[in-house]
Amino acid sequence: MKGFRPKVMEIAIRHDTDTYRAIYTVQLGERVYVLHAFQKKAKKGIATPKAEIAVIRERLKAALKEHRERQN
Repeated sequence: MKGFRPKVMEIAIRHDTDTYRAIYTVQLGERVYVLHAFQKKAKKGIATPKAEIAVIRERLKAALKEHRERQN
């Protein structure tokens, strides 16, 4: 995914006719934080909905805060 620092990775998994996505980041030391998972139900296009992006941004902030606290 573009526009995230640290870089957020996207995994898309197809099952039957549904697409599931899990968003994760690996740039936080040895930990992998799963930020969000949801079923993709786009009416058009492949873009991730803005509401889902907002959830990912908030959870990334929380993960970064936790990571900093663990280092202190």
